[in-house]
Amino acid sequence: MKKSILLLFLTFLFNFFSAQTITFISEKTNKPLPKVSVFAKDGSILAYSDIDGKIDKQLLKPDQEKFQLVYDNVSVATLSYSDFNQDVIKINDRIKDIEAVVIKNDKPAKYILIKGNFNAYVTVNNKPNCYADGIVTYIFDNKTKKLKSTNVEQYRIFTLPDASTDKKQTSIWDYANSLDLPKLKYVGNPDELKIKNKNIKELKGDLKDQIEITSGMAQDEELGFLGFRFYDFRRIYNMSFEKDSEKTLKDFLEYNEVIFMKLKHKSEPEYNQLALYNNFYTTEFSFSNDNDIKKVRFNKSSSNYQTSYWKDPSFPNMQTVFSSFFKDSLKEK
Repeated sequence: MKKSILLLFLTFLFNFFSAQTITFISEKTNKPLPKVSVFAKDGSILAYSDIDGKIDKQLLKPDQEKFQLVYDNVSVATLSYSDFNQDVIKINDRIKDIEAVVIKNDKPAKYILIKGNFNAYVTVNNKPNCYADGIVTYIFDNKTKKLKSTNVEQYRIFTLPDASTDKKQTSIWDYANSLDLPKLKYVGNPDELKIKNKNIKELKGDLKDQIEITSGMAQDEELGFLGFRFYDFRRIYNMSFEKDSEKTLKDFLEYNEVIFMKLKHKSEPEYNQLALYNNFYTTEFSFSNDNDIKKVRFNKSSSNYQTSYWKDPSFPNMQTVFSSFFKDSLKEK
C-alpha cells in the first residue's frame, strides 16, 4: 500500500513539473532548438531555451497575449498564450540559408585567424538597455590553440538616450560599459572548459553539434561589492561545431554566452533582473604568419564603421528585432 502511494505521489510530481516546461523543436528535423528567445508584446525577453529546447512556462504571463519567437536573430513565429498549452512547439528554423564558412590560406602557418560577425546586448528587467554589433577577427596560436588577440574591425553602439549615469538607479542605469566582445577563450580547447565544469550537455543536430556548459553562484545568498548587491548569478556557454567533427578551430561555427544576475544598489528596495548576451558567428577561417591585422578600438561611447555591414542579409542584426518593438528608443552613438 505504501509503495502504491509513493509511486502515485512520484507520478504526480513528474507530471506536475513536466507540465511546467515547453520544448521547442525544429519542424524539419524534430531536434530540440536551443537559443530561442520568447519576446512579449511589450518587447521584453521572457525566456531563452536551453540546449534541450526547453523554457519554463511560468515565465509567460497571459496578459502579454502575443509572443514572438526569435531564433538565429530573426523572428520565426508569433503565438498566443493558448498556443503554449502544448508541451512541444514546432518551429520553422530554416528561414534563411546557412552561410558556409569561407576557407582562406589553408596552408598551416603560425596563426589561425577566425573572422566573423558578432552582436551583444544587455537587458534590464527583460527589456533592452544597450546594443552593439560588428565584425571581429580572433587570432589563435596554431600550436597551442590558445587565443592570442581579439581585433574589432568595425562596429555600432546603441543606447537609451534617457539612461541614467547615477549608479544608485540600477533599473535605468546606462549599461553600455557592460557590452563586451564574445570571449572565445576556450573554443580552441573545449575539453579544458569541460574539465572545469560539471554541468555539460551536448546536442548532435542534422547541421551542427552543440556543447552547452552552465555555471552559477550566489543562488541563495546575497553578495555585496562597492555598494551593490547581487545574487542568482548564472552563466550559459554554447559552442557550435560542424556536424560529427573533431571540434577543432577549423570546425568552429558559433559561440553564444548569456549571463543572468539579480542586481541593485544597497539604497534601492528592489532587485533588477539583468541579462548580458554575447553572440559570434564565423564567416572566415584562415592561416597566417602575420598577426598584425587592421583593427579599431572598441569604444563603447561611439560607433566606428566604414561600410554598412549590417545590411548584408546574413548579418545577425538583432537591432532590427528590437526596433520592431521600440522603434527608435535605442539610439546609435
